[in-house]
Amino acid sequence: MANACSVRVRGVVQGVGFRPFVYRIARENSLAGWVLNAGDGVEIHVEGSEGSVDLFLRELFADAPAASSITAIDVAPAEHTGAQDFSIRASPSVASPTTRISPDLPVCPRCLAELADPGDPRFGYPYINCTDCGPRYSIIEKLPYDRANTTMAAWPMDERCAEEYADATSRRFHAQPIACPTCGPHYLLETGGEVVRGDARAIERAAALLRDGEIVAIKGLGGYHLACDARRGSAVQALRERKFRKEKPFALMVRSLEVARELADLSPNAELLLTSQARPIVLARARVTLPGVAPDNGELGLMLPYTPLHHMLFSAGAPEALVMTSANRSSEPIAYEDDDAREHLTGIADAFLVGERPIARRVEDSVARVGLWGPVILRRSRGYAPGAVAALPTSRPLLAVGADLKNAITLVVDGQAFVSQHIGDLESWDALRAWQETIRDLLSMYQVRADELLVVHDAHPEYRSTAHANELGARAHLAVQHHRAHIASVLAEHALLEERVVGVSFDGTGYGDDATIWGGEVFVGSVAGGFERVAHLRQADLVGGDAAARHPVQAAAGFLRQLHVLPALTSPPFDFPRRFGQALRLHESRTRTFRTTSVGRLFDTAAALLGFTRPITFEGQAAIWLEQLARESGPVAAYPFPFVDGEGERQGEGELDFRPLLVHVIEDRRRGRPVSEIARGFHSAIAAAVRDVAQHLCESRDARWVVLSGGVFQNALLLEEIAALFEHASVRVLTNHAVPPNDGGISLGQAALAAFAPAD
Repeated sequence: MANACSVRVRGVVQGVGFRPFVYRIARENSLAGWVLNAGDGVEIHVEGSEGSVDLFLRELFADAPAASSITAIDVAPAEHTGAQDFSIRASPSVASPTTRISPDLPVCPRCLAELADPGDPRFGYPYINCTDCGPRYSIIEKLPYDRANTTMAAWPMDERCAEEYADATSRRFHAQPIACPTCGPHYLLETGGEVVRGDARAIERAAALLRDGEIVAIKGLGGYHLACDARRGSAVQALRERKFRKEKPFALMVRSLEVARELADLSPNAELLLTSQARPIVLARARVTLPGVAPDNGELGLMLPYTPLHHMLFSAGAPEALVMTSANRSSEPIAYEDDDAREHLTGIADAFLVGERPIARRVEDSVARVGLWGPVILRRSRGYAPGAVAALPTSRPLLAVGADLKNAITLVVDGQAFVSQHIGDLESWDALRAWQETIRDLLSMYQVRADELLVVHDAHPEYRSTAHANELGARAHLAVQHHRAHIASVLAEHALLEERVVGVSFDGTGYGDDATIWGGEVFVGSVAGGFERVAHLRQADLVGGDAAARHPVQAAAGFLRQLHVLPALTSPPFDFPRRFGQALRLHESRTRTFRTTSVGRLFDTAAALLGFTRPITFEGQAAIWLEQLARESGPVAAYPFPFVDGEGERQGEGELDFRPLLVHVIEDRRRGRPVSEIARGFHSAIAAAVRDVAQHLCESRDARWVVLSGGVFQNALLLEEIAALFEHASVRVLTNHAVPPNDGGISLGQAALAAFAPAD
């Protein structure tokens, strides 16, 4: 019996070989019809026997390409068209596309085999790819995903590539970035006024320079890297000095999984994450010391080669462990355009390995670690962006612009929340320009006009992102409080928008409802109904404003002034520098002193008391140092960190009182207790306080879930302590996985809360 139906497939189904896959299974089942890329995914029409159509539909879902991600398949009866065969049709122009764009994909094993085969036409070709691998998001200029809409449009296919592109039996059938040595593009090396052309010659020369201790700027998928030999301390130090990067750890690219195992302790889950399709930088405990790579840090950030170029560099003899860091000076965005790279990186790099294919947008490497509740994304970018991470109940377009640190933006189109790649801190003009470019880019790609948007921003009136969001010619604007957005981000990615929860949001800073600096907040409520602030860290004074975040002893001044007895902290064993006394005098005069509930600054205070008395050189450095110190100790009893609820006679918000905690830290330091044990007791105290507050409020406020978000919850040891305390509890814990717990996840939470805002 003849049958005809229309099939619409939504999800990540463009740029992943989905149309060739559909073509093959349709032909194998003797079906006629067509397939094309549509605005919201892939559109299919099939005609044939009822049994063949049924088998086709089963295979469509069960055997889809590994790089695809199907979120919905809609099947409806259709009229017969009299089609005699099956074809791939050209994609129509679309008024407002909503399809999910594929992230960039690592080179696949079959392409690697061809790359290394002297008898293959693409032997030694650094741009080799197929429908299973290669660039996607970094080369797409507009939707739908066709070659003419990518940065490969300037390279016409030669005869061989054109034949493979049109051959349904080839795995390069409709592979949009298809390329070969004949049709290009190619790589070249620029060094000291000399230009080395020819892919193999340029890459071999770059590998030799790396062996000799030189620094090479390498153009990759989403921008330039600065690379040097990770085992050559002089090269690493030179890179630090030239890049003005004092102590922040460098990421490493290693030749193989075996090398990664030599350098770090990798759990099976860490290896799965390292070899996953996203190929992120994975943080793991170091087994060796590499001078200058990660100062005062017990972890290394490792990634595996993910482009043909990387594999060719290692095959050409590059050191088996390379520093591979974003090509920029500190605080600047990654360089991705050739002229910009030459201008900004001259004086840092000794040579430039330049690929001719343009990059459509900068996309940095993602950073992740294994967590007890699943992978934790610390920087969401290459391999993950710009995927849709949540479905929100709104039909109006929303643009959530995030916060000023670790910025990423979220665009909501037809209820799908697309989260951009990591943009970074908006403290420089170049970073702010990159943020503006990303907004224009996503709006253009999804063909959304600014005057249609509800623009959502942080409640801080002086954030750069707030000021520039208000300059967008949007239909309406909405301010969302920072810490509520953290909690909402978790619930959005877990699709629990109406669930009543206890939300714990701990971080360094965020503008509060009362115009003070929040950072230790506890809420009860839901995304749909809103979050009520019910508890917080006891208020302290933050002396000097933002400067306190750069000087732990300055942050400590406002916390320690609340203690009844304060020892001579400028004497041993504390040895606080002069800045502490200056901060105390500022506090007494009330000059630039602000009220705060920041748990991040409480961590800085503890770090200062245990020996971190110098300025930090990157965000979170003192807290990371404190965590590393605590890991040197086994489990210890938690220090007292009492919670006083706001019910009964107090009739107000509950409070976590840090004073007994700091008194015990000081007394144990004076008595000579090992600082690692004190640091561990501090972590245990924070974990126990989270448990006490959450259990009390879940019981009294009828909630079943505890949500943890904010930069403090990047601390893996703290999460381990919390997980142990909740192991047998009746309530369940939720954390971020699809977006970072730091401010990189803020925009998703902003968008989720805005989805329930009244229509203007």
